[in-house]
Amino acid sequence: MSNDILLYIMGGSIVVLVAIIVAYILINKALNKGDRKYVRELRQGTKTSKFSSEILYQKLYMTYVKIPGIKRYLAKLRRKLEIINIEDEYQTRRQSASIITKSLLIIIPLTILIIIMAKSNMLLLSILLVFEIFMIDTVIDGMVGKLDTKLLKQQVDFFSEIRHAYHEYNMVEEAIYEVSQNDELEVSRQGEKIYEILISDDPEEELEKYYDIAPNSYLKEFAGISYLTREFGDRKTNEGASLYLKNLNNITQEMQIEILKRDRLDYVFQSLAVISVVPILFIEALKNWAVSNFSFTGSFYNGKLGLIMQIAIVVITLVCYLLVRKVKDTNTNSNIKDTQNPWQEKLYKKKPIKKFVDLFIPKKGTKKYKDINKLLKDAASKDKIEWIYVTKLTLVAVVFCITLFLAGQLHRVSVEYIYTTPTTTYNLISMSEKQEKEAMDTTEIDNIFLDMFRNQMDVTVEQLKTEMKYSEYYKGASDEEITQAAERVYTKLQVIHSEYIQWFEVLIALIFSAIGYMVPTWMLYFQKILRQLEMEDEVMQYQTIILMLMKIERVNVEMILEWLERYANIFKEPITRCVNNYEAGAWEALETLKNEISYQQLITIVESLQAAVERIPIREAFDELDAEREYYQDKRKAANEKLISRKGLIGKAIGFAPMIVLFVGYLIVPLVGIGIISMVSMFTEMGTMM
Repeated sequence: MSNDILLYIMGGSIVVLVAIIVAYILINKALNKGDRKYVRELRQGTKTSKFSSEILYQKLYMTYVKIPGIKRYLAKLRRKLEIINIEDEYQTRRQSASIITKSLLIIIPLTILIIIMAKSNMLLLSILLVFEIFMIDTVIDGMVGKLDTKLLKQQVDFFSEIRHAYHEYNMVEEAIYEVSQNDELEVSRQGEKIYEILISDDPEEELEKYYDIAPNSYLKEFAGISYLTREFGDRKTNEGASLYLKNLNNITQEMQIEILKRDRLDYVFQSLAVISVVPILFIEALKNWAVSNFSFTGSFYNGKLGLIMQIAIVVITLVCYLLVRKVKDTNTNSNIKDTQNPWQEKLYKKKPIKKFVDLFIPKKGTKKYKDINKLLKDAASKDKIEWIYVTKLTLVAVVFCITLFLAGQLHRVSVEYIYTTPTTTYNLISMSEKQEKEAMDTTEIDNIFLDMFRNQMDVTVEQLKTEMKYSEYYKGASDEEITQAAERVYTKLQVIHSEYIQWFEVLIALIFSAIGYMVPTWMLYFQKILRQLEMEDEVMQYQTIILMLMKIERVNVEMILEWLERYANIFKEPITRCVNNYEAGAWEALETLKNEISYQQLITIVESLQAAVERIPIREAFDELDAEREYYQDKRKAANEKLISRKGLIGKAIGFAPMIVLFVGYLIVPLVGIGIISMVSMFTEMGTMM
């Protein structure tokens, strides 16, 4: 390239640079004039030089959306938070990013700790890292549960303020609007939504939509009572108080009881989940301590039995961890899941899989089909029968493959133990460094002959003796020493040749697969037991709803049933059928409902509804509820205490099980058992020597 061209390029670059500088100066002057300067000053006034967590979480949200693994949890988390933060995308994103960030700050150090403590055992390390997937769900559910309880506590203050506003405006919608504008709390957004429903063109239809997305039943009750009061007007009770405010007070009392119940359960279960998980973090540390202090236990911890015990502890920990979560189960939104298109539904839609699964599903109308349907209803499960059987068959395949894989790993560990363990008899305390070095030298020599004859299944002791006699390792050794070495290597070879997957291990895998097939059904039975503990609590909620509705004008039995259906959980199916059949015959529908349930307190309510259908007004049919309100409140508190006590006992028994198994089954029993065997062996040898 000539010098002239270089000069032209340099000159042109300088001209462009000068032009850019001049343009920048001119534009900067223009921006400092008139309206542009004013707008720029306004924008500058809104900026902050301090750290802003709000902006950080919004940026983190956009980052998490792009990360495949985290994106899945973010979508699941959003479904829960969108119910609390109704139509507030900014708050939903902020809380989602905050919860994911806090979860990562817990999980990442825990992952590092697990890697450090179990790095020498790759199988255990892999199992523990997979186990963390379950822990992420628990951490996220716990944080969402705190937000749900926080909203419940805000509602108590919110309703208290509404009482004062209602006294001032004497209009339901105005009182709700006034209180909802006072702050930026989560409950305020719910209040704004309820206000929009009340002033809409079709409030009844909008109210039905809100019932599907309301965060808890108390907001449903509040929205429903507010609508009825606005529609039919308020009235005075016998004491001269406002019926609307009295109903508001009833809802507040219910919320306070629920808050106390949740706080007590949180206190009882606050560390049980951690206690159930902690033992698996110390499996490797406990093993290293036992082997370093009592060398005779190495045959257990480094062998097949030790690995079997490790796997058993992990499985027990996983089961107990999941059961503890099920037992607590206090938050209404903690277990929200995709009931439209879960992974079971996606698998079932594939024709080959559908045809295969249908072979196992009982035919409709059969006793087994009805029993499973009833179990799903009793457990308050939203799963379909098809999903249950997809889960069952998936567990069969997964458990079978994992069991065979673990069996293969057990054989590998046994062979590896033969190749790496010092070849000597164990002392009850430990070996000296010299003894350990001599034992390892013997093991290395044995390994040479093991590799030499490993693939010869029909090897004999004589062949080993011949090979050893002419090898450099046994030059000058006596015939007796060679014979002992040959027999020792032959014994090791027999063990190595037997370490392959055998028929009884396949049978064990099939047995475990059968257990896996039954696990979903057992979980439904467990969930059913927990739901039965909460029956009394739910029926007492029905009594509160009836107490609020019974004095409102134009309320009839059908409306009461619709309200009960809306808030039902355990008894939802029979109440829904009663509502659907009500127009065909009110008395008959209620009689069918009474025959389908067995809980006496609910049967009493149904009988009162039957009396209100034909003979007496609703107010008279349930007059004992109003007269004995304080009694039912005390009974409700006692029932909650009883429920918490039962759940606490069950939770503690389950939560401490892994720790007991770890110390008793993995430490004490091996130490005592192997110690006794070693002592008996030593005394036997001493007896023969004498």
